[in-house]
Amino acid sequence: MRKILIISILFMAYNVVGQSINDYYTIAAENNPELKAKYKEFEAAMQKIPQVSSLPDPNLSMGYFISPVETRLGPQNMRFSLTQMFPWFGTLKAQKNAATLMAESKYQAFLNAKNQLYSQVATAYYPLYELLKLKDIEQENIKILESYKNIANAKFENGKGSLVDVLRVDIMIKDAQTNLEILNKKEPALTSWFNSILNRKYDEKIVVSKKIETIELPIEYRKDSIATNPILQELELKKQASEATIEVARKQGLPKLGVGLDYVFVGNGMNNFPDSGKDVIMPMVTVSLPIFRKKYDAAVTEAKLMQENYSFQKEAYENKLNGTYYKLVFELQKERDLLKLYEGQVITLSKSLSLLFAYYSNANKDFEEVLRMQQELLKYQKLQLSSISTFHVKLAELDYLTAKQF
Repeated sequence: MRKILIISILFMAYNVVGQSINDYYTIAAENNPELKAKYKEFEAAMQKIPQVSSLPDPNLSMGYFISPVETRLGPQNMRFSLTQMFPWFGTLKAQKNAATLMAESKYQAFLNAKNQLYSQVATAYYPLYELLKLKDIEQENIKILESYKNIANAKFENGKGSLVDVLRVDIMIKDAQTNLEILNKKEPALTSWFNSILNRKYDEKIVVSKKIETIELPIEYRKDSIATNPILQELELKKQASEATIEVARKQGLPKLGVGLDYVFVGNGMNNFPDSGKDVIMPMVTVSLPIFRKKYDAAVTEAKLMQENYSFQKEAYENKLNGTYYKLVFELQKERDLLKLYEGQVITLSKSLSLLFAYYSNANKDFEEVLRMQQELLKYQKLQLSSISTFHVKLAELDYLTAKQF
């Protein structure tokens, strides 16, 4: 029985209404011009099907005898010819099959572009989520440090503390304020990047969801779905289209049949024959003679080579997908382990900091250790957020790899 490794990820959450990433997937799919272009390419390919599955146009020709050709029934004045050519049996069907398969491959290319777009949305969405949470953490850190500064000031004024304690916390407050200012400047850059993916105005407001649910992933998460990756499907359809093209090339190297009708206007003759002046109707049969075989043989060889090309491309891409899959699974496992560590460190540091600060308030000792522990707590809170963002981005890459439908 296959062992399943459960990856349990506990995410930080706070209840504020926002737009989930699925909402932005929808907006991106509706607005993104690259995705629209891919769909138009598919629609254009669909129009190729009736072009190759229809008979060639009939030929109508007309000739006027400047010098009438005299016959015993009368002079020939004018001639009309109508001819319809027919490709060899099954040629149109083979051409239709090849065009249909190529159109289906274009649709798979569209699906791949859509999945790729969703991955891009996730790559922009979660760093923005991380930044907004970092701002909250930094603001809270400033409030805490300011409270420390007030207490340190009060102790110094009462002669129970040191001016050094006040200066230390003041330095940390300035560092935190600078960090917050940098985050505020970074937010428009991330927002404009995200809006560019959505094809919206660069400064349009982004409302990020502030609650991420706990999820569990088996180590073989969607492993079997790799085979449904649109690029693999696209290459398989192109391979099948090349196979159909081989049949087309072979049939085009066979004779083409044509049927036609000649109608000749005959004037009144000078002799009194019974059919004098009667117009001439002549049915015709035409056969093309494909005797120059090089072009037909080359077309068959070309189609075979393209078929082999798509087979190799598919094999190479499948190997790449499998290799990338296990790499992403490892990275998700790593983030799981790091999140577990960070969560424990945050809990422990929060408790220790409360005890240490209470001890400092009562005994006027270890203020430097209070500040150091506050910085440690801040560090692990930030690492926790970074790991959450990284996990989601990697999960989006894995969903792209396995062609997850949203």
